[in-house]
Amino acid sequence: MSKQIAPYGSWKSPISTDLIVSETIGLGQIALDGKDVYWVEGRPSEGGRNVVVRRTPDGQTTDVTPPPFNARTRVHEYGGGAFLVVDGTVYFSNFADQRLYRQDAGAEPQPVTPEIALRYADGVFDRQRGRARASGRIVCVREDHTEPEREATNTIASIDLESGDSRALASGHDFYAAPRLSPDGTRLAWLAWDHPNMPWDGTELWIGELQPDGSLGHSGRVAGGADESIFQPEWSPDGTLYFVSDRTDWWNLCRVCDGQIEPLVEMEAEFGRPQWVFGMSTYAFESAQRIICTYAQQGAWHLASLDTETQRLEAIETPYTYIGGIRAAPGRAVFHAGSPTEPTSIVQRDLATGQIEVLRRSGKFEIDPGYLSQPQAIEFPTEKGLTAHAFFYPPQNRDYTAPPDELPPLLVMSHGGPTGSTSNTLRLTVQYWTSRGIAVLDVNYGGSAGYGRAYRQRLAGQWGVVDVDDCVGGARYLAEHGEVDGDRLIIRGGSAGGYTTLCALTFRDVFKAGASYYGIGDLEAMAKETHKFESRYLDGLIGPYPEQRELYVERSPIHFTERLSCPVIFFQGLEDQVVPPNQAGMMVEALRKKGVPVAYLPFEGEQHGFRRAENIKRSLDAELYFYSRIFGFELAEPVEPVEIENL
Repeated sequence: MSKQIAPYGSWKSPISTDLIVSETIGLGQIALDGKDVYWVEGRPSEGGRNVVVRRTPDGQTTDVTPPPFNARTRVHEYGGGAFLVVDGTVYFSNFADQRLYRQDAGAEPQPVTPEIALRYADGVFDRQRGRARASGRIVCVREDHTEPEREATNTIASIDLESGDSRALASGHDFYAAPRLSPDGTRLAWLAWDHPNMPWDGTELWIGELQPDGSLGHSGRVAGGADESIFQPEWSPDGTLYFVSDRTDWWNLCRVCDGQIEPLVEMEAEFGRPQWVFGMSTYAFESAQRIICTYAQQGAWHLASLDTETQRLEAIETPYTYIGGIRAAPGRAVFHAGSPTEPTSIVQRDLATGQIEVLRRSGKFEIDPGYLSQPQAIEFPTEKGLTAHAFFYPPQNRDYTAPPDELPPLLVMSHGGPTGSTSNTLRLTVQYWTSRGIAVLDVNYGGSAGYGRAYRQRLAGQWGVVDVDDCVGGARYLAEHGEVDGDRLIIRGGSAGGYTTLCALTFRDVFKAGASYYGIGDLEAMAKETHKFESRYLDGLIGPYPEQRELYVERSPIHFTERLSCPVIFFQGLEDQVVPPNQAGMMVEALRKKGVPVAYLPFEGEQHGFRRAENIKRSLDAELYFYSRIFGFELAEPVEPVEIENL
């Protein structure tokens, strides 16, 4: 069948927003309990509710947490590590009240902790001090908000499962994570760090002796510091403490032996990730002698087996380019995985036979490959003679081709964080654009994870400069090589990516339109108003505040709206605690007064990141409509119009 000739942007695509929101879910934390596998599903169709799901060996899956319960903690606001399971009993943090609940099979959830402004995350069960259904306790990270006029207090705490009372075990640092009990229950390991560090800058690994009454005895720091990031401490079945450290400039596996730090793997690869949420895992013990681990090189993730005695690392072949959240038990490993042709899924691998079983896909859809753009990993020159990384997705639709003299518009995507990264796993939110004839460049700008500590630290004191340079450089590189239309360059991003977007649109003249999803326009306001976890993040990205207030003003797009002369559409959750909604409002008002085309879509009930199906659908369709009006291409199918002022 011959292809229709139609302008880029006007191609009809089967990848609709209805498909995206109705057939896709988010997949979160994984846990193993005997032969059963548990995980969290984020369901846009249920208002973004997070549901704990259990899968039994016979292949049956059941929801553990019934509506309206939402297994999501607000510790650090980003959460993670919201549940644990012990002998079939699930303990989880409920989003609405942040109380810890116990869920026995077939019963209604019962509250464990009292109604008080405390939050809990990243818990482990203390088996040595009682059984789950009778007595016992959970050791976890606790965040205390009982004095709202003060900064929240974080501790490692224990929760008595009979009374619900909690008490601090370790305190004094600004942040804690990853409390982990040794197999014999006599030692506790944890991570701690202090302002202004973020966990990917510098953390400390501590070990304490647990007393029979559950209190902590002698404790001491065994690794880490202000300039070394420690990630994911874990005890092996034989009681040896393992962890990931970037002391070699790459996050590599280490362990503690006779009080000394012993590196296990030294290679230019990342066995760790930025700890934005709790409960992250890049390695797990199949046995005391074998670790199943995953690592990143050049933006792609690999699975491997590490012999703890010989320290030999052997690659395990998989069809995946993204792997994370790994858990293991004798003979098997369960993890998140995805590839350019497969959406993120939860898969189980038989370690003896190599057989892979997909337990849950994030999408139920089946899409003809003729509509899918294949990502191309590219490197391109950026400022100061450096090289940056990105994934380029050319337009692809089996039914259409463009007129021979036309080049496609380019949509540059700037990921959040900014200490995060993007991957080449199949995402319908990318294919939504490429299948309509709009090319996408997904940029891992300097500061992104996955390329070593030095690459991450390119952003030190340079946020709003290096990230913008790299997004601009990537767009120019493709335009100069004749891949895209240099007069139709667009940039979009959410959160920190929204800040990069607004900076690129304000301080540079390369892009002709943009979309900011809950983006930061005023760095000074963020330094004053944001939550504890990120309240000093900008010290490293910009400089100490208020000492370097002038730099905060200089890098804030809100103060330079006179330089902004291209159309922008803004999307904002009205309950956002990370980026206050008034920042979007101020930017919109400035553009409105200046006469620049602008659109603004605020969403009631949404926080930082949209979770409700109707809002995800509305924002994507609105963004497409906005570009169609700005660049004058016809849409193949009608979408709900957006009010664009000053058009």
